[in-house]
Amino acid sequence: MSNITLEPVTPIDPIKRKVLVNHFDYLEGPKSRTSELAFIFKAMYQFIKGFRTLHFVGPCVTVFGSARFTSEHRYYKMAEAVGAAIAKTGFTVMTGGGPGIMEAANKGAYEAGGASVGCNIRLPHEQQPNPYMHDWVTLDYFFIRKFMLLKYSYAFVVLPGGWGTMDEMFETLTLVQTGMIHHFPVVLMGTEYYTPLMEYLDFMLREGTISPEDLNYVKLTDDPEEAVLHMEKYILQYYKVRKRKGFWILGERKRKKYI
Repeated sequence: MSNITLEPVTPIDPIKRKVLVNHFDYLEGPKSRTSELAFIFKAMYQFIKGFRTLHFVGPCVTVFGSARFTSEHRYYKMAEAVGAAIAKTGFTVMTGGGPGIMEAANKGAYEAGGASVGCNIRLPHEQQPNPYMHDWVTLDYFFIRKFMLLKYSYAFVVLPGGWGTMDEMFETLTLVQTGMIHHFPVVLMGTEYYTPLMEYLDFMLREGTISPEDLNYVKLTDDPEEAVLHMEKYILQYYKVRKRKGFWILGERKRKKYI
């Protein structure tokens, strides 16, 4: 038998222990009431910041994809082509504002003479805005960033990507399924990459966990022109798209010279 005895330790109150140290730990359990209130005001400021920057940039089509692809990769070149194709329709190309696919889509639109904007995110390892945007906003919280990317868009183009790309795509499809948004086309570009996913969605359909109409707005292609046609089919049928005009007195027209 061991001679070691264990004495009870008084547990630390997690509410007293947790404090809001920085804007990356807001999901790590309860904080002090003061910290929670401060978070609410920070989030409110982030919403206002996003609204102020993006209100006059649309109508937009948002392009998603991995930040890890370099300019030599075939998916980077595909994103450039789709960015240019979207710009030629008169839509603003919006991305997450970072490198990889985001940079490529912004670059395609920028060099094609279209409007190019971004909704960047501040990360522990800083993500710098890419140089092919006319305007952008940098936010602290992913949930606000996703809200902004969806709010100002009439369609999504999803190129190969990882966790973030899948999260944004499936959250949008969930909102379509539940009727929170309507007639919202989603184009998957990269048939080699996304064919296994489409096969799994067909499996889910057979299992009854999704309905046939849930996939009505999803299109898989490698062709930027086909992607644009799929989006336009729903946008032009269900929406009257017009750009908003800023006011000189608030400096919005002067600041947004690309509009």
